[in-house]
Amino acid sequence: MKTLLSVLLLTMASSAFAQIKVNHIAVHVSNLEKSMNFYETILNLEEIEEPFKDGLHAWYDIGGGAALHLIEVANTPTEISKTNHLCFSMDDMDAFISRLKSKNYPFEDWPGEKGKITTRPDGVRQIYIQDPDGYWLEINDDY
Repeated sequence: MKTLLSVLLLTMASSAFAQIKVNHIAVHVSNLEKSMNFYETILNLEEIEEPFKDGLHAWYDIGGGAALHLIEVANTPTEISKTNHLCFSMDDMDAFISRLKSKNYPFEDWPGEKGKITTRPDGVRQIYIQDPDGYWLEINDDY
C-alpha cells in the first residue's frame, strides 16, 4: 500500500507542473543568403528541413530538439540592443574563438572591448558577436 501511495503521489506531483521546452527561435533577417552564410560558417550550425520552400526561410538545429528559424522579411527592426540577444553555449569556446580570429570575425566582451572575453561571477566565459543584421549573439562555455 505504501508503494502504491508513493507512486500515486509522485504521479500527481509530476502532472501538477507544466512541461515545456523550447521548440524554436525565429529571427527576422534582411538577406537570407547572407544570414545563412553567417550561421553556417561562423556558428557552424547544421541546416535542417523546412516546410515552406519559398526561399524566405531557413531552419537550423540548435540542439535539445530546438531549431533556429531565419525568416527573410523586408524592414528588419532598427533597434538593436546587446541586452536582447541569442545565446549559444560551445563545448570548446577556445576553438570557436580561434575560428573567429582565423576568419577575422570581430568579437567583444560585455562592456564592448574588442577581442576580449567576459568572465561572469559564476566562472562562465562569454563573448558577443553580431550577425549580418546586427543582432547580438552571446557565445559562452556553459555547455
